[in-house]
Amino acid sequence: MSTDFLIIGGGAVGLSTAQTLLQAGYKVTLAERGTTGQEASWAGGGIMSPLCSWDYSDAVTRLTQCSMGMFDAAMTGLHEATGIDPEYIKSGMLLLPPLQQERAIAWCTSHKVALQEITLSDAVPGLTGSGLLMPDIAQVRNPRLLQALRRQVALLGGVIMENHEVLSFEIKNERVTGLQTRQGRLCADSYIVTAGAWSKTLLGEHALGMNIHPVRGQILLFKFDTPPFEQILLQDNLYLIPRRDGHVLVGSTLEEAGFDKSTTEEAKEMLLQRITALFPNWPAPVKHWAGLRPASPGNVPTIGRHAKLANLYANCGHFRYGVTMSVACAGLLLAEIEGRPSPLAMEEYRWTL
Repeated sequence: MSTDFLIIGGGAVGLSTAQTLLQAGYKVTLAERGTTGQEASWAGGGIMSPLCSWDYSDAVTRLTQCSMGMFDAAMTGLHEATGIDPEYIKSGMLLLPPLQQERAIAWCTSHKVALQEITLSDAVPGLTGSGLLMPDIAQVRNPRLLQALRRQVALLGGVIMENHEVLSFEIKNERVTGLQTRQGRLCADSYIVTAGAWSKTLLGEHALGMNIHPVRGQILLFKFDTPPFEQILLQDNLYLIPRRDGHVLVGSTLEEAGFDKSTTEEAKEMLLQRITALFPNWPAPVKHWAGLRPASPGNVPTIGRHAKLANLYANCGHFRYGVTMSVACAGLLLAEIEGRPSPLAMEEYRWTL
């Protein structure tokens, strides 16, 4: 069976890339080392924004702002096509003290992003003082988004091959001619690496200047009868994300632990202490998990064609914002593949030596 593109990696970025290529008329096969949508994309919180955009470079916020502007239509279309609601909600994000008020106001003003100063007790009983509300920040429920993307890829005619860990690349005349996997050989006209934290390791000597490595993040899950507040809460690097059904996700850590996805009591206690400082009477967590983010310098992903191998592409290294960036990055890669002008300047994302 011939295919135009073989995508390696089935997280949010890989599935979004597959969907975009299929909608453009290409034949697509996606190979996943384990089960589709069960790594970093599943483990994350689904905040549709960098935690505080003013803390990031323009290379990051260009992508996130572009993608965030596309998510409303993308999620509506995905829900209608698949029948799976990804629970995309403009819940808003409420920033708690200590605040970088002047930087926040300046960035939001220059980027035309809504920001309001509010009394915290009006929004969240038990909190005091003032906070900053970004009313247009949205969230998505990651596992449901991944289920919907997987179904959409299948409905569009994409082939998904799970438990196909790639072992090596076959190269001839500066082109990839095939992949060796644990289930046998796979081949296509072109290949796209969307393997998250595993991308550099997977590519080995072909990684060139790609600088991606795993950074572990741990999250606690709580359950309430009804959501205890409406907005995402953010205090420094601690976030609390309320879901419609009363679940609240609290995270996260940033740990250099290699490819170890174990949870630790130290991280759990640290998160519990920070929660208790805000809400002394919270219940015990019902679940605790970890995921491996594909860390890259400055959170800047690698998007585009390999500098030496003409039919090899990458869309990886999105660090904490793979879900947020996924829609825009899939479109950028398609423009690169087809040689069309990109809607965003691409120099900072290119796959260089």
